[in-house]
Amino acid sequence: MERFNFTSHGERLVGNLFTPAHGAARGIVITTGPLTAVKEQAAGVYAEAMAARGFLGLAFDHRGFGESGGKPRQLENPRSRIEDIHAAATALRDDPRFSGLPVYGLGICYGAGPMALAVHEDERFKAFAGVAGVYTDGEQTRQNMGAAYPRFIDRANSAALRWRETGESETIRAVAPENGDVAMPLREAYEFYGTPRGAVPNYTNAYAVQSWEFTLPFDVMHVRLEIEKPVLIVHSEKALLPALAHRFHDGVAAKKEELWLQSAGQIDFYDDSRLIDPAANRAAAWFSGA
Repeated sequence: MERFNFTSHGERLVGNLFTPAHGAARGIVITTGPLTAVKEQAAGVYAEAMAARGFLGLAFDHRGFGESGGKPRQLENPRSRIEDIHAAATALRDDPRFSGLPVYGLGICYGAGPMALAVHEDERFKAFAGVAGVYTDGEQTRQNMGAAYPRFIDRANSAALRWRETGESETIRAVAPENGDVAMPLREAYEFYGTPRGAVPNYTNAYAVQSWEFTLPFDVMHVRLEIEKPVLIVHSEKALLPALAHRFHDGVAAKKEELWLQSAGQIDFYDDSRLIDPAANRAAAWFSGA
């Protein structure tokens, strides 16, 4: 593994680049991970797994997270993620060592949505793989939340205004044992991010409230009808929102494949080799055939 730093919209981003132990790389796999996550967590796990299968694997901290620059800190904005992914592809292709290699995108959990759009929008990407992906439908989110939706948006807008006027960013915890006012009110999320299991030193347990302005309306479902590149969906009926994963896959007109695994929930896709290995094996085969 080597450090791989690059810039996105004037900010320095810090990545970990995993290289194959033997032989030349077959291609570049850029990864992006779950909500609030950093490169040492799921994105890094899959980047390293792809390197073990003959690819370069890049995991990096997005703007506002981990070791990377950018303010406000802990701001989740899917469009910013997409821009950072495109910047990563540019930096890797500009490196003389990697200039001729094909590029692929792999997104885990929340990261699958921005990655699917990044692959769709950038001709340099040859294929997409989503692992335990969350394929949000912006209109469905609004309907499901009902009266709570405008309250969350209003709170986000107020936080954004405060940031612009004072430079102070309102944050809440990403996870907590009792849940409550948190970004991810799931017990299994706390058991990963809130415990030594997943709370690496580079991780900050916080979420910028103004993020809801961008994450709640975010829609990736529409791209299934437009994407022309090969799509691989790896999921479980016990992971988050399997119905959306089925719907996304079924709507893809391009070359596609799905792999449904047996999991305890969502989070074991991040650190359980019994899920990581088959997911990475299928992704490696998928990318090689794209």
